[in-house]
Amino acid sequence: MNTKGIAGMTATTASALSPRQRYFRPNALWLAAPGLAFLAVFFLFPVLRLLALSVQNPASGAFSLESYARIANTDVYLQVLGITFKIAGNTAIFSILLGYPLAYWLAGLRDGLRERMVLLVMVPFWTSYLVKTFAWMVVLGRTGVINNMLTGSGLASQPFPLVYNEFGVMVGMVHAMIPLAVLTMMPIMIGIDRRLIQAAQALGAAPAQSFWLVYFKLSLPGVTAGGLLVFISSLGFFIVPALLGGRRETMLAQLIITQVQELLNWAFAGALAAMMLVAALVTCWLYDRLFGLSSLSGGETSAQNGGSGRLRLIGLAILRVIAKASAMLADVVRKVIGTRGAQLLLPIYCALALAFLVLPTLLVIPIGFTSSQFLEFPPPGYSMQWFETYFSSPVWLSATLRSFGVAAATALCATLIGGLAALALARSSTRWGGVIFATFLAPLIVPRIIIAVGLFYLFAQIGLVATDMGLVIGHTVLALPFAFVTITAILKNYDWRLDQAAAVLGANRVKTLFLVTVPLVKGGLVAAFLFAFITSFDELTIAIFVSGGIKTTLPKQMWDDMILQLNPTLAAVSVVVFVIVTVLLLLAERFRRTA
Repeated sequence: MNTKGIAGMTATTASALSPRQRYFRPNALWLAAPGLAFLAVFFLFPVLRLLALSVQNPASGAFSLESYARIANTDVYLQVLGITFKIAGNTAIFSILLGYPLAYWLAGLRDGLRERMVLLVMVPFWTSYLVKTFAWMVVLGRTGVINNMLTGSGLASQPFPLVYNEFGVMVGMVHAMIPLAVLTMMPIMIGIDRRLIQAAQALGAAPAQSFWLVYFKLSLPGVTAGGLLVFISSLGFFIVPALLGGRRETMLAQLIITQVQELLNWAFAGALAAMMLVAALVTCWLYDRLFGLSSLSGGETSAQNGGSGRLRLIGLAILRVIAKASAMLADVVRKVIGTRGAQLLLPIYCALALAFLVLPTLLVIPIGFTSSQFLEFPPPGYSMQWFETYFSSPVWLSATLRSFGVAAATALCATLIGGLAALALARSSTRWGGVIFATFLAPLIVPRIIIAVGLFYLFAQIGLVATDMGLVIGHTVLALPFAFVTITAILKNYDWRLDQAAAVLGANRVKTLFLVTVPLVKGGLVAAFLFAFITSFDELTIAIFVSGGIKTTLPKQMWDDMILQLNPTLAAVSVVVFVIVTVLLLLAERFRRTA
């Protein structure tokens, strides 16, 4: 599952599905037909076909549960499944625990300051996973930044094992997922009236009690939504565990890649993919039963059964215990460091959290300019030699140009298809709106590795492997939800009376669309284009399979080099990718906010 952009959707999903304008046209739903057809052919069919392969005998094609029996009877696969759930669960827990104070602090800032501070979360959120993982390899490595500081200062006699183990994986995973958790929780928190806390305190509640029993309870939909999205996203991770972990940290996605690329065992890969997909769907089902899926968008919870009622009673009892303990702890802290010192704890923590998100990637920048032949921090000297190596390499330049070309084509297709679908929902009042909306968001829920393997199998049959068109189609599947939701969020505030005025003056629907609607929402269209461009430019999973080792993209080339050997050229490439993505993100945010 692609994590980028999901959090920004949670604040607009419910309202985007039910605009209150008076000018609806039921027949406008046909505009969503191209997108639905595209997803049916290149998303639903490949995924279902992959799942069907899991219950087929590879030799005869007959129905068989051999692959599932192999999983059940082999300890190593069950262990990998357990490791995957463990890492995904721990990542969700730590991301929520560490991200909640930051989201709370950001939600309490005034609008202008909040927008500027949120960029410090958005930049690492959209920065390439490869760049972030490479940064942690430099920071945590045996000769990395931390170990050099510890051994150089005499605090340690030998380097600590910080990578190629569970610690390294958790650091990389939590670093990647905290922004998703923060951006999911923050819109819910912004909508909470903090005067309720003041009212509770006026009635005699201690500050800690008013927070836990009032504010935290109201923010719980955001907390649970963040935990759900982080957990499902983490299930399909393979970059971080492959580069920062060891054999004991092998996750399910890595096994799927091995089964397809090295063993060509489609049936077994399909069975592993089915397990991952079932885990994601079961998690969503349990979430819906307990909290209601509407809470993902900040809506009211819909679970009203007795089980969830008992769960709420248990949860309230736990909150009361936590509130009482927090009140006692807060009194102790205030006595030790004073009231002013206690008030500074949250800003200090948030500053450290933002530093944790931003600094690792920034440390790569000076390393890209090193004069050394090795990865060292601080660099012994500065030189442009590694950028010269990058820009003079036909392999790197070819991969970079291909990434730009594929990303531009992907962004154009995603913006066009997603824009038509968003317009269809905005101009229609139909009970199928929720189904259509969910269909366009589905590529974000299904783990990306499953989509990639399914497309690889389809493209191998129709001759699109190792082609730019195959890359564009695969990337469009992943980028389409971002473009669709970005444009939907803009259209929900559009005044449709302007279109009515144009019609009264004699303009037909086509002229109205291109002369009135598009010019007025062009900022949102540009933002959608840029978000889709970033999604494609940064994409690795599809490229690993569809590129076929020939039509390599920049992330694929980085992945290949990182697997073989770390070198300063990778640092230079990481700097280039970081700058490109950051500039595009800032432009997208500017256009989105001015739309």
